Amino acid sequence: MNNLGRNIAVWVVVALFLVVLFNVLQPSSTQSNASEIAYSSFLDEVKNNQVQSVTIAGHDITGTTKDGKSFETYAPADQSLVSKLTDAGVDVSAKPEGDTMNPLLRALLNWAPMLLILGVWIFFMRQMQSGGGRAMGFGKSRARLLTEKQGRITFEDVAGIDEAKGELQEIVDFLRDPQKFQRLGGKIPKGCLLVGPPGTGKTLLARAIAGEANVPFFSISGSDFVEMFVGVGASRVRDMFEQGKKNAPCIIFIDEIDAVGRHRGAGLGGGNDEREQTLNQMLVEMDGFESNEGVILIAATNRPDVLDQALLRPGRFDRQVVVPNPDVAGREKILKVHMRKVPLASDVDAKVIARGTPGFSGADLANLVNEAALHAARIGKRVVAMAEFEYAKDKVMMGAERRSLVMSDEEKRMTAYHEGGHAICSITLPECDPVHKATIIPRGRALGMVMSLPEGDRYSMSKIKLLQQLIMAMGGRAAEELTFGADKVSNGASGDIKMATDTTRRMVTEWGMSETLGMVSYADGQESYLGQSFGGGKSVSEATAREIDDEVRRIIDHAYAEAKRILTERQGDLERLAQGLLEYETLSGDEIQMVLRGEKIERKVVDEPAPDNRRGSVPTATPKPDVGGLGPVPA
Repeated sequence: MNNLGRNIAVWVVVALFLVVLFNVLQPSSTQSNASEIAYSSFLDEVKNNQVQSVTIAGHDITGTTKDGKSFETYAPADQSLVSKLTDAGVDVSAKPEGDTMNPLLRALLNWAPMLLILGVWIFFMRQMQSGGGRAMGFGKSRARLLTEKQGRITFEDVAGIDEAKGELQEIVDFLRDPQKFQRLGGKIPKGCLLVGPPGTGKTLLARAIAGEANVPFFSISGSDFVEMFVGVGASRVRDMFEQGKKNAPCIIFIDEIDAVGRHRGAGLGGGNDEREQTLNQMLVEMDGFESNEGVILIAATNRPDVLDQALLRPGRFDRQVVVPNPDVAGREKILKVHMRKVPLASDVDAKVIARGTPGFSGADLANLVNEAALHAARIGKRVVAMAEFEYAKDKVMMGAERRSLVMSDEEKRMTAYHEGGHAICSITLPECDPVHKATIIPRGRALGMVMSLPEGDRYSMSKIKLLQQLIMAMGGRAAEELTFGADKVSNGASGDIKMATDTTRRMVTEWGMSETLGMVSYADGQESYLGQSFGGGKSVSEATAREIDDEVRRIIDHAYAEAKRILTERQGDLERLAQGLLEYETLSGDEIQMVLRGEKIERKVVDEPAPDNRRGSVPTATPKPDVGGLGPVPA
């Protein structure tokens, strides 16, 4: 029986005891059936010698007749009443007025205040003794014990992070067979730190270790240690390791350990006393005079740079395991894990979905599968097809469609040529990623979008690729100018300009891709290049800042000129693509090629027909996902 059930049972027993005690101590009910008679009738009964006994309590008189009947009456102030009763041979007894309480109950009420004070004192003493000097259980650990009853997770449920699983397999083998390693003098690792971006599966991986080793698993958050009272966190750390020793071998998992493991002495006023005492106690428990054999501490964080160095040294966290975002093969495995409980159509290909979701974490992929299942259920399907996954991917990456936003015909035409300019430049330039989809349906803050789909995961970018992506980013504004004139361009290119400026500035100041300024870093840390230093790095002179501005302007102007040249040469293709977007609103990569070849597109009836016309205002910023392949960027 758990603690909650035990406490409920105790209180039920106490309540039943009080009910029984109340019934026992109730006044006698022998007079409860007595009949009330008039005082004159009572005197007549006395004269006729029909009264056996009476009890006088003030003005209240109760008694019995000689035939066994009970009665009660109220007597006025009669001084001769007692003499009349004695002369008639009635057995007379007297009680104080209102004294009908049981003697035991009266004694219990008299001692009630003292018993209450004694009970409170015993309660506090028991709390202090059982908690090692902790009142009210403030210092008790909040770690939750997870067992197989709550769902066992193994390495089969964790996909896409094979390297991390390989490093942690040794801990599992040690917990299964510690003698195998101890024979050669090996010691169990005391701590393992999981480092990685949010949503990559650090918590899931820790639970899989416990499931594989089949040992108790304690889970707690780093914020559960920190309280407003100094010393409470340290007390909880001690209690947590005491529980771990009782259940050894076991695993203690601390999520978001940076909440309690930050650098000591940092911050305004020299740091936080409560947090630092908690950290000191954790350091002692992990590697102090007393060793915690069989207790492995696993922690997770996405900010290892803020952790105290004493916490990261060998002997405490013996190893650090990086849990990165999965690659395309890892994403495919993760998708297959999450698709196990989803009825899939025959056209669903996890490999294609994985290729179209670069940079997605495990949590993002789980959300993608869930969104696809919800959309299929919403439109009444029995299985989830590839169309639902495409819808979910577009919703996650670009935002939900804003079909309620009504645009004028002129704004739709402007958007179609703008997006057509991006697509034509991307198709023409060999280093740009293939165009996956182009749409003029508003999504999020965007009136239209062009999504590029890389052939594979990309970890570095060449100078020529960056320059061609800048040309693609400028293609939207160039198409507007060529079609409508320089005075009729819209503010839809504000996001493109911002993205191009940021990328070009990094090329010049960080990546050494400028022949004029050379391979020199002009932006250390958080430093601004405008002659001010915010991150401790060096600042640049006004002359150098002017050169940086000129170089950024030169590169962007060159990209814009190249975009105009490409679109001028392919003016016919731009016109056909813009008309195709106006007709179909959304075109896939293959459909774009069909439109450029002049072929007719045949489509099946869609689940949610689009409105015929849209009118509305143009937002100040229009994001475009993956313009030029740099990830979701404004357009």
